[in-house]
Amino acid sequence: MRKMHADRLIACAGLTVISMMIATVALAQAPPQPPEPKIPPALVPSYVVDLMTAEGIQAFEGRWKTMEAKIVEGPALPNAMPGYKTSYDITPHAGEAGFDDSSWPTIEAKGLTDRRGGGKVSFFWFRTNLTIPAKIGNFDTAGAKAVLTAYVDDYAEVWINGQMPRRAGITSPATIQGFNIPNRVVLADSVKAGDKFQVAIFGINGPISVAPANFLFFRQASIEFYK
Repeated sequence: MRKMHADRLIACAGLTVISMMIATVALAQAPPQPPEPKIPPALVPSYVVDLMTAEGIQAFEGRWKTMEAKIVEGPALPNAMPGYKTSYDITPHAGEAGFDDSSWPTIEAKGLTDRRGGGKVSFFWFRTNLTIPAKIGNFDTAGAKAVLTAYVDDYAEVWINGQMPRRAGITSPATIQGFNIPNRVVLADSVKAGDKFQVAIFGINGPISVAPANFLFFRQASIEFYK
C-alpha cells in the first residue's frame, strides 16, 4: 500500500515536471510582445517639421528610401486546418530591426507625393532614419514629446525601431486607422539631442477588395513636438 502511494507521488511529480518543461518551451517559442501603443496628444503642437521637404528631412539627418512590396506564396502553417496547403506573405519585411535597405533607391522628400505602383492592389515601403537635433530653428527639442504623422493614401502601418506598437482591442495608432486617416505615432514622451529612430512605413493602396483604379502616395509626413 505504501509502495503504491509512493509510486503515485513519483508519477505526479514527474507529470508536474513535464508540464513545467512544456510550458517553459512554449514560453521560449512565443514571439515577444510588441510595445504598448501610446496615444498622441489632441493639442496644437509646439513645433512641426515637414518631412516632405528637403529642409525638414535634413534637420533630422535623414533621407527617404522606398521599395515596392509584393505578395508571395508559401506552404501552409503546420497547424492549418486540413485542406489548406498554401499561405501568403509579403516581401520584404522591411519593418524589422536591422533590415538592410542599402540597395534601395533614395528619393527626394518632395517625391513622397509621386503616384506609385501600377494601380489597383499595391504595397510600398518607405524608410528613413531620424536623429533628433538639439534645435530646429529657434525651437529647443529637449524634453519635448515627439509624434510622427504619416498620412498615406490610403492606409499605412508604422514600424519604429523594428517594432509596431499595438495591442488587440485597444487603439493602436501604428496600425491601419481607416480609409485615408493618418497614423500619429508617439516616438518618445521626452526626446533629447542624439536620439535615433528608425522609421519604416508600409503603405497600402485600397480599399483592397475594391482594387481601386488609382495609385499610392503620401499626403503628409511630419514630426510634431509638444511641450
